[in-house]
Amino acid sequence: MANTYSQIYLHIVFTVKHRNNLIQNSWKDELYKYICGIVNSNKQKVYAIGGVSDHIHILLSIKPNIAISDLVREIKTCSSKWINEKQFLKEKFLWQEGFGAFSSSQSKLNTIIAYINNQEEHHNRKKFKDEYVGLLKKFNIEYDERYLFEWLD
Repeated sequence: MANTYSQIYLHIVFTVKHRNNLIQNSWKDELYKYICGIVNSNKQKVYAIGGVSDHIHILLSIKPNIAISDLVREIKTCSSKWINEKQFLKEKFLWQEGFGAFSSSQSKLNTIIAYINNQEEHHNRKKFKDEYVGLLKKFNIEYDERYLFEWLD
């Protein structure tokens, strides 16, 4: 888009269907690279990607020529298809419906990158539900508990 300038950073979070612990250390780096390729092919940019066995976080910049929901849908659709084609698992892999998208300023990027890169350590101390609901509250996002991700306690 000519004469259109933007600086939009998003922290995106989504989970494995039923919050199953399916993302394995043996192939998660390949998954992250594949997801980066999806984002790059849509002419967007990934700054950090990470997570644990049941969910991932992506920090990216997005241009106004694509809808957030379209990009996340493509990431989830293509990556689940890729995981299933690679036969990393005996069962079918799916992402849970929905996602969280939280805006960020450029001044906070290093903090969010460190946060995403430390997900394994972070989740030794904090449950995913506490993390996610904390993000919703921090960003003053109204939500209905019935429509949040499935929780494992």
